[in-house]
Amino acid sequence: MSKYPRLKSLKVITRLMTRYYVQRKALACLKPLAYVTSGAPVELLEAMGILTLYPENYGALCGARRIAVDLCEIAEAVGYPADLCSYARSHVGAVLEPKAAPLNGMPRPDLLICCSNICGTVLKWYEALADVYDAPLFLLDVPYQRSTPPDPHAIAYVLEQLHEFVAWLETHTGRSLKPDRLQTVLQRSREAIELWQAVLAFGAHRPSPINTPDLFVAMAPVVALRGTRQALDGYRRLLDELETRVAHGIGAVPGERYRLLWDNIAIWYRLYRFFRPFMDAGACFVTDTYTNAWTAELTTDEPFSGMAHAYTGVFINLNLSTRLQIIADLARRFQVDGVVMHANRSCKPFSITQQVVRDHLREDLTVPALILEADMCDTRLYNAGAIRERSMAFLEMLA
Repeated sequence: MSKYPRLKSLKVITRLMTRYYVQRKALACLKPLAYVTSGAPVELLEAMGILTLYPENYGALCGARRIAVDLCEIAEAVGYPADLCSYARSHVGAVLEPKAAPLNGMPRPDLLICCSNICGTVLKWYEALADVYDAPLFLLDVPYQRSTPPDPHAIAYVLEQLHEFVAWLETHTGRSLKPDRLQTVLQRSREAIELWQAVLAFGAHRPSPINTPDLFVAMAPVVALRGTRQALDGYRRLLDELETRVAHGIGAVPGERYRLLWDNIAIWYRLYRFFRPFMDAGACFVTDTYTNAWTAELTTDEPFSGMAHAYTGVFINLNLSTRLQIIADLARRFQVDGVVMHANRSCKPFSITQQVVRDHLREDLTVPALILEADMCDTRLYNAGAIRERSMAFLEMLA
């Protein structure tokens, strides 16, 4: 038996997400199916009975199953550059050769919905998918937030597009949006976000009952199943287990000595294996920036205005000073001893500011930070020896 206790509720969430893929593949012949980016207002589609799938999530699945490189090479062989996001390359490879992909690829989409609030890559990725599938594409253009709170003109711009989006969905599916149904979905989505915030807050306990690799597994429902009962049930079960751990003083890392903050997307193909040397040294990653990106408040009193604010305020769409403040607040709130940053080759918007963040943490909070270069899915960019050596040196510095 491992000395690191595993959360049983994570198995339930994993099974839930497996059913999510299987059921959508089965139902795709009965209901319209949309591919959506992770920053899309999925509540509108859920309320209209439109199935959704996330190519980014599927890319993470390819990474976790260590099939991403094979799929990336398929995409690269037809001209997609190796510098392109490995989520995009993995998914394009799966589209080109579905039999080589997990679950034999994703079912064919009827609609493509892309939002510019996460990165620029998705714009060209979805244009390529539109060409391959000859499917209609809607772009929700969300301005980068140069100020906090966001510019009212930006919110008004996004709000107008949300109404255009509903009209576009109704035209292409023959379905109509019912206000009562939207309210129900929004309320469930809001509750899922609140439950997720409660899960993340458990990292403040000493010892922390949850570790960041656990959070990476647990985050899937708040991304892909917002607005559904399944997400609520999964998080309630997880919260019950975390409450039990706290009551019995059970930590995710027994003998917790160091409390760390993780920055960026997970290294999916080494999810627990990467963190094991840190855990062996008594280090627990009690919080992180990536899973906290799914905590934007969603108000339901004015549904469209609430969605406009929530989807404009996505973490990666915020200006640097706001992101610095969020990271510094996490460091203080969770009382971290250090920060480990994944300089993710694939996600430049998440990685490009890391040296500034590192200097800010070191100078203003006297919190040391380590930057490690790798990739979220492409194993060819992972230097195990160099990463282990630098990680061990960092841990020795904390001692």
